Amino acid sequence: MSRIAFIYPGQGAQKAGMGADFYEKAVAARKLYDAAGKALELNMRELCFEENDRLDLTEYTQAALVTTCLAITRVVKDAGIMPEITAGLSLGEYAAIAAAGGIRELDAIRLVRRRGILMQNTVPAGEGAMCAVIGLDTEKLEKMLDGMQDVTIANYNCPGQIVITGRRAAVEKLEDRLKEAGAKRTVMLNVSGPFHSPLLSEAGEKLEDELAETEFSPLTIPYITNVGAEKIEDISRTRELLKRQVSAPVCWMQSMELMISEGVDTFVEIGPGRTLAGFMKKIDRNVKVHNISSWEDVEKVCSYIAK
Repeated sequence: MSRIAFIYPGQGAQKAGMGADFYEKAVAARKLYDAAGKALELNMRELCFEENDRLDLTEYTQAALVTTCLAITRVVKDAGIMPEITAGLSLGEYAAIAAAGGIRELDAIRLVRRRGILMQNTVPAGEGAMCAVIGLDTEKLEKMLDGMQDVTIANYNCPGQIVITGRRAAVEKLEDRLKEAGAKRTVMLNVSGPFHSPLLSEAGEKLEDELAETEFSPLTIPYITNVGAEKIEDISRTRELLKRQVSAPVCWMQSMELMISEGVDTFVEIGPGRTLAGFMKKIDRNVKVHNISSWEDVEKVCSYIAK
């Protein structure tokens, strides 16, 4: 019998129209979108379903994407697909914790709305940057960054793909050195700040106040934290981990390797895009990855898992 994990994408997966079919066809999804919009005083339907200039702004992106992922999760669970463990990349970790029973959906959405605002405002626009480094050995990159203050690793995505983060001038200056060191390619990311950088420590400190006022519940299943790729079964650790997560590297590759080592063989990526499925092809081609981003995907995945 398959061991199923739900996995959730991070910022960058969002797109106009995401979740619209779930809103139209599932009462449970519609209720969450409407409740989230009311709680945040945002027109969530306009933000998620229509072309607009706000969806790619961090302060709006995070709430929109987590709402969509959790609305889809409601439908997936109602269809009978249940996870034994969850994980989410960066922002996606909030959806993973909610899906694991550790936090109410609306509380997760409120938290990421605040998280997005703090992350966007802590470092002035244009001062920070992120860059994907393709094809460079991990240890070699870590040695290059050892002792540097203005550039650090943001994400361990998969073998051959690591994201660096920091002050824009330092990141851009490092690009040429990375290519000389053997990187096949470097790609500056279209983001509004140096996410998962020590430069955002202040945002984590401020988020701590919001976390302290949020009620967390005992987990019904474990989740894997981005910070150090640990399996979390005790919710009492979650506040501190989410505070640290803002400025700490995302250990996604290590998180997936841990799940696989514990017998997970079926991953259901919930939310727009197939970014996580792409990473998994480079982490371990032997596991199955299904994506649920549209209404039709639910029936397909249910049929496949039921076999």
